[in-house]
Amino acid sequence: MDAALARAWVQAIAAAIDEHTDQLTQLDSAIGDADHGANMRRGFSACLDALADTPLETPGDVLVRTGATLISSVGGAAGPLYGSAFRAIGRALAGPDAGAEQVLSALTEGLTAVKRLGAAVPGDKTIVDAYTPAVAAFEQELWEGGGLAAAAAHAAEAAEAGARATTTMQARKGRASYLGPRSVGHQDPGATSTALIFRALAEVTVR
Repeated sequence: MDAALARAWVQAIAAAIDEHTDQLTQLDSAIGDADHGANMRRGFSACLDALADTPLETPGDVLVRTGATLISSVGGAAGPLYGSAFRAIGRALAGPDAGAEQVLSALTEGLTAVKRLGAAVPGDKTIVDAYTPAVAAFEQELWEGGGLAAAAAHAAEAAEAGARATTTMQARKGRASYLGPRSVGHQDPGATSTALIFRALAEVTVR
C-alpha cells in the first residue's frame, strides 16, 4: 500500500457510503437516531475535500488526515470511533509504502483503537462485530500464503458475515442498547458501514 492506494481506498469508501446511505439510515432508524447514513456520507465527503487540498506522500499521511477529518465532521459516536481507527491505521504506516503484513498490523491497531474508545467486544452488536472477523480473516489469508489483495477480499467477506450476524444479537453498547431485547432482529448500522469499508479495500487492491 502506497499513498495512491490509500487515497483510492478512501475514495472507494466515500463512493460506497454514498451508494448505501439510505440503507444505513434505514438500519439506524430501527435501533438508533436514523442519522448514521447521513453522518457517514458527510464525513467521507469531507475526507475527499481534505485529501484534495494537500499533497500527502505516505499512506499513513493519507489515513491520519482521513481520521482527523472524520473526528471533526461526523456526528455521534461514529466520528470518534472511525476517526480513531483511521488515525491509528495511519500512524502504523509511516513509510512510503507498506506490505501486507504491515497493513495487517495497521488494521489491528485500528481495531484496538475502536475497542479502547468504545469499550466494546464481539457480541455487543457494534462495529467490532464486523471489524474483528475481518482482521482475523486477513491474518489467516497471510498465514496461508496469500497477498494483500487476497487478504483484503477475505477480510471483506468476513466483515460482511459479521455484520449480518449482528441481526440476532442484543445490543449492549450505544443507543441501541437502550432497546434491550427489541434490538434483536435488526442489523447493526455501524457493523454494516464497517463491512463497506473493508469491501472498498478489497476492491481497490485488485485494480
